Amino acid sequence: MASLNRPSEWVPGRPDYALLALTAVLTITGLIAVYSASFVIGLARFGDPQYYVIRQGVWACFGLVLMVAAMRTDYRLYQKYAVPIMLATVVALTAVLIIGVEGGGARRWLGVGEFTIQPAEFAKLTVTLYIAAWLASKGDNIRTFGQGLAPFVVIISAVGVLIMLEPSLGTTFIILSITVTMFWVAGASLMQMVTLGVTGSIAIAILATVAGYRMDRLMAFFNAELDPLGNGFQTLQALQALGNGGLNGLGLGASRGKFFYIPESHTDGVFAIVGEELGFIATCAVLSLYIILMVRGYQVARRSRDDFGMLVATGITTWITIQALLNIGGITRVIPLTGVPLPFLSFGGNALAAVLLGMGVLINISRYRVEERPVAAEAKAKTPARPRHVVRRARR
Repeated sequence: MASLNRPSEWVPGRPDYALLALTAVLTITGLIAVYSASFVIGLARFGDPQYYVIRQGVWACFGLVLMVAAMRTDYRLYQKYAVPIMLATVVALTAVLIIGVEGGGARRWLGVGEFTIQPAEFAKLTVTLYIAAWLASKGDNIRTFGQGLAPFVVIISAVGVLIMLEPSLGTTFIILSITVTMFWVAGASLMQMVTLGVTGSIAIAILATVAGYRMDRLMAFFNAELDPLGNGFQTLQALQALGNGGLNGLGLGASRGKFFYIPESHTDGVFAIVGEELGFIATCAVLSLYIILMVRGYQVARRSRDDFGMLVATGITTWITIQALLNIGGITRVIPLTGVPLPFLSFGGNALAAVLLGMGVLINISRYRVEERPVAAEAKAKTPARPRHVVRRARR
């Protein structure tokens, strides 16, 4: 098609309304979940049961503004400014280590008073944009060591080190998952992926055991029952809350776990509160929303008109999917607790704004998708059947 040969003439079409609807439903659900899970803590800490939900609502409005702006901005503009965006990210992550605000034993924020920015949350998107631009420019050269694997490892390692110094192993793992997935989709060889998998697994294992609190989380995962009032407290209380909810739940607002049984129930533990109050059916519904978002996101990537759009859509979808899996997996004791927020549902203004901004970029990419047209019966009869597997970089 002519429009594919002359990108400057691309005309935006309709956005993916399913992604818009999913974003709206998850955001509204998150506000309800934050209020229900936080009013006890807000009342105890600040004398205001609406303390957390008001702040989450303000950030939701700010995030929606960012989302609408991103939806109306041609995503190819990010490819042009990928290097300045990445430089700004590195500067912000470095500034956190020098003049950042400390809290909870970590230094992750920039700002004064209650207004703070957490650069690592937005780095998930900015790194995605930069890596997508870099991979798109390399083409098939990414399969080489000198132009592909080596510089890729250097770039990701630099960002990972800055985030680990805050420290935040969960965020580091998410960024690694995003970029490695993009590297694979861009056409990396099997040997490169095996090398990344082995070295990455070793690095994550070392980082997960060198710090005392991370070792405590591992011990809580394997032997929570041995220390039910210590390291295993959060894990066991989350499971008990889910069990209390049963099939239909105790009722909205009726959770017992948020009365200081589940630490930070409005952030890391919000999924357990949803399960206790609304039951197994509601948790399955939430999981279904994330699965649908994942499927739609990867469909946007598959139908994108250029490699940059395909890679950005892949990265954003992987980001939200992996982060949701890490949070829900930790609460249900499928994996160790990581301390990452549940996208859309957990309290955290920066995390919510960053996710909404990312969804805006993804929806903008969906406006330039290649529409799939039905094939005429005669043509279909002459066309040999395609193999039933995913072909990476099919355009090439």
